[in-house]
Amino acid sequence: MNTRASGTFEVKATPQAPGDSGIGRILIDKQFQGDLKGTSKVEMLAIGTAVEGSAGYVAMEQVTGTLNGQTGTFALQHSGTMTRGAPQLSVTVVPDSGTGELKGLSGRMSIVIADGKHSYEFEYTIADAP
Repeated sequence: MNTRASGTFEVKATPQAPGDSGIGRILIDKQFQGDLKGTSKVEMLAIGTAVEGSAGYVAMEQVTGTLNGQTGTFALQHSGTMTRGAPQLSVTVVPDSGTGELKGLSGRMSIVIADGKHSYEFEYTIADAP
């Protein structure tokens, strides 16, 4: 059975110097509130194009906290594109990354950015781990 979690999060981004490839790298710290209470560390790689509003990014995120009362850690994998301003984003729990009471976690997270504020909707299940 799927469970839903929602809330807000704050972001502190620290851009890093790009390498010879010109790919941007950003380190991000997040603080979650709501049904997910905790923190995360994110490493993002991003690249823009010559067309305004078009770009792509990938990121890996390690989350530590409490999800609807269950404590542990888990990893999220991000893949996003922007096509002339139209965003597409996939944020998925890395299989078998859950620990503690979050062992067996799977699911997808949606991120909404409106008026400079970040929020999330997380649909997930916690199955009996093998």
